[in-house]
Amino acid sequence: MAEEKVSTSTPLSQVEDCEDPAKSPPNSPNSSTRKACCALIQSWVSKKFMTGCVVLFPVAVTFFITWWFIQFVDGFFSPLYVKLGIDIFGVGFLTSLVFVFLVGIFVSSWLGATVFSLGEWIIKRMPFIRHIYSASKQISTAISPDQNTTAFKEVAIIRHPRVGEYAFGFITSSVVLQTETGDEELCSVYVPTNHMYIGDIFLVNSAEIIRPNLSIREGIEIIVSGGMTMPQMISPIGRMPHKNQSIRLNRIT
Repeated sequence: MAEEKVSTSTPLSQVEDCEDPAKSPPNSPNSSTRKACCALIQSWVSKKFMTGCVVLFPVAVTFFITWWFIQFVDGFFSPLYVKLGIDIFGVGFLTSLVFVFLVGIFVSSWLGATVFSLGEWIIKRMPFIRHIYSASKQISTAISPDQNTTAFKEVAIIRHPRVGEYAFGFITSSVVLQTETGDEELCSVYVPTNHMYIGDIFLVNSAEIIRPNLSIREGIEIIVSGGMTMPQMISPIGRMPHKNQSIRLNRIT
């Protein structure tokens, strides 16, 4: 009986070898095909999911910002309507739009311009607040429909920071530099960062400035979008976009 137990017993090492996946027999062709199909389906699902995210992300951001803006503007006059017993969403927003429109009409008149100038004079006498007001006014003036008060005169492309590299900017003013060889006309070019309210000022010779066929709004959109709204071809003003005259930008500041 003792000899039968010894002969029928299996060593522990052999049991472990049978359970070891590294020493197990290779998979069947059906198993390999199944794994390949699963990997293909997983890759397809992942790509389609990322495509959906790419499509829905700008829609979601636009909806979120629009909804936040509507709620923010609606909050100015909606408390007044609530006190009057009128609790309808959107009434405050429409009232705010009408209010802004009426302010535009009032400021366009002589009396409104006088009142606005007086209020602006008072604000500019306040410490700290005047700096905030001046910065915000420069941004709003840059996109003003009134061409007489537009801070940005033209969109400009200058060679910066090295030869062969270009930067987008806006011409804000011009100055005459008196030198020994004669007078040199310089243009003040504001090269903003992606946030528009921070940037550098460069004095560039007016003859070296490239004035593209872009409006101020298009230039602002290019900078704010990080260059994603860049047109395929850019040509100087007054010239037809010939193939050899097109400007290819290597760097956007």
